[in-house]
Order: sequence, then C-alpha cells, then structure tokens
Amino acid sequence: MPAAKTHAKRRAIAPSKGRRPWTFYALTALFVFYVLALYGPMICIYILSFQDVRGGLVFPMKGFSLHWFVDLFTQVRTGDVKGAFSRSIKLAILVTAITVVVSFLSAMAFRRRFPGDNIVFALMIGSLVAPGLVLGIGVGLMFNFLGIDTSWWGSALGAQLSWTLPFGVLVMFAVMSRFNPAWEEAAYDLGATRWQTIRLVIVPVLAPGLVAVALFGFTLSYDEFARTLQTAGPQNTLPLEIWSMTMNVTSPSLYALGTVTTVISFLVIGISLGTIVLMQKRRGQRAPMH
Repeated sequence: MPAAKTHAKRRAIAPSKGRRPWTFYALTALFVFYVLALYGPMICIYILSFQDVRGGLVFPMKGFSLHWFVDLFTQVRTGDVKGAFSRSIKLAILVTAITVVVSFLSAMAFRRRFPGDNIVFALMIGSLVAPGLVLGIGVGLMFNFLGIDTSWWGSALGAQLSWTLPFGVLVMFAVMSRFNPAWEEAAYDLGATRWQTIRLVIVPVLAPGLVAVALFGFTLSYDEFARTLQTAGPQNTLPLEIWSMTMNVTSPSLYALGTVTTVISFLVIGISLGTIVLMQKRRGQRAPMH
C-alpha cells in the first residue's frame, strides 16, 4: 500500500513538473512592456535619425544615410549646436572637478564628529528636496540682485553644483565608511606626512569611489535642464538648445542630435566603468606582493 500511494503521488505531480505558474508569464509580460515603454521611444529616435534627405519625423523610414548628422553641424537653421555642445562639455568638466574635490574633502571632514555636523550635513543635501526649476529661479534672482549677469559658467555652475554636490557627498560618505583607518595609521608609523598619506594611501584606495562621483557629476551636469533654464544667460547649453530646437526644427536633425548625445553619454559611462575595473584589477595584482 505505501508503494502504491507513492506511485500515485508521483503521477499526480508529474504533469506539473517543468511547468511555470501563470504569475511567471504575467510578470514576464509586464517586464517586456516596461522595457518597450522605456526604450522604445529612444530606439525609434535612433532609427529615424539615419534617414536620407527625404526623411520626416515619423515612420515609415525613408532611405538610409548620415545626412541629418552632417546637417546638424553645418546648417545654421538647426541652431548653435556646436557652441551649445562645447559649453555643456566645459561646464560638465568644471562641475565634475569641483564635485569630486568638495565631496572628497567633505568625506574627510566628516570622519570625526564636530559641533553642528548634523546641521551642516542637512544643509549639504537640502537642495535635493527643492524643485530644480524653483532653485534655478532662486539662483538667477540672487545673481540679478547682486548685479551679476547670469551665464553658463557662473550662475549655471552654481545651480548645477546644488544638484551634483549632494549626490557626490552621499557617494563619498558610503565609500569612506569602508575605509580602514589602520592603513592610514600604518603610513604614519612608517614616517609618512599627512599629505603623503592622503596622496599615496587614501586617494588610491578611494579612487574607484572618486571615479563614481565624477561620473555622477558629469552626467547630471551634461543633461541638466531645470536648474540651467533660468541661470544660463544668453548662451544655451546643449539641453536648452535641444529644447529650443523642438520649437522651430521639424526635421530628423533633432533626432540625430539625440543620437549623438546618447552616444557621448554611454561613452563617458563606459570609460568610467572601465577605469574602475582597471583600478580594481591592478589592486588585485598588487595585493599578493605585500
């Protein structure tokens, strides 16, 4: 009897063996729909940017060429794309440098408690809860009140730092929390000065985190719109130029610009991730030597 019961149980289980519950297919369909909704519009823009001169803003696609990429940087009617791109890159590099330095110094300072540290920390990240457009208007009004003209390298820089610095500080705090103070003490025991310890011990150990902060700073600045709208002055950055182009450009050159900016963003991300992997690999190779 026990054998018969066991055989009957196996037969009852056998038909469902290897089959997935209906919830699996429902969640899979939901995930596919999410991916299509997220990346579908981007893919459509990339495809339509490679049309020939007969191309329009909608499907079906007409021909295949690089015409609109050439048109983007040669025709005046598309706007000051070259200048806007140059200003955005310069601004992003400047924002990145300041964000990395200030975030690193903040992480070093907050390793020890000091009076009012909670207030200082709250002020550092407080701008994250403020709407970007409102904060940009406030920065622009402050510069006008002080009698200083708004510009992409002045007021826009300050507005964007209010966005990138909190992220950089939070990332560096997380990285610094994993730093072992024993390494620093060992450097002092070997006769290293304070500057030598920072340059030869702390910075190399925290280098992957610094690269991550730089990546945050560059990408957040490169495509920032809300905080730059009221602070860039008479010269547009690339996001503002794209926004203005949507009002008067009715050709796939706008799609070509989106494709170019996306390629640059992925290139920066790839370089940053590759740098982090290379640092980790070199650190792993040096570890057995000590």
